[in-house]
Amino acid sequence: MTNEHKILTDEVVHLLQGGNAHAHIDKALAGLPKNLRGARPDKLPYSIWQLVEHIRIAQWDMLEFSKDGNHESPQWPDDYWPKETEPGSDEAWEKSVEQINKDLDEFVGLVKTGDLYSKIPHGDGQTLLREALQAADHMAYHVAEIIVIRRLIGAW
Repeated sequence: MTNEHKILTDEVVHLLQGGNAHAHIDKALAGLPKNLRGARPDKLPYSIWQLVEHIRIAQWDMLEFSKDGNHESPQWPDDYWPKETEPGSDEAWEKSVEQINKDLDEFVGLVKTGDLYSKIPHGDGQTLLREALQAADHMAYHVAEIIVIRRLIGAW
């Protein structure tokens, strides 16, 4: 591995893990009271639960696309956003958050061992680098929304 490739890989990993300009999702969710998981401030289209589930689904889709030529993406946008504003149970919440972190760890592992530059064979021009940057960008965007909602509901 060249020094330049290692620098890029390390930076992409750092970005995926919530580096520098944005918080990690665990920090954004830390201490959130259970009764506020489904809170939806006036005029906002989604709750923290819907954002968490959306992050989980989209990140899983990007990960699976990056590694599996047989993967079929959910239907956009309907299958990427849950209809329910709050989780059905504590177990559903915990399972979603755990899956986000598990898939994030797997994405990091893929970046560390994968070829960042070659086109994904079953894609139409995407590379692992593009998918990893997109996953990090997507996470950062929605984590910021979670923090804003928490501020609006007085839970930050």
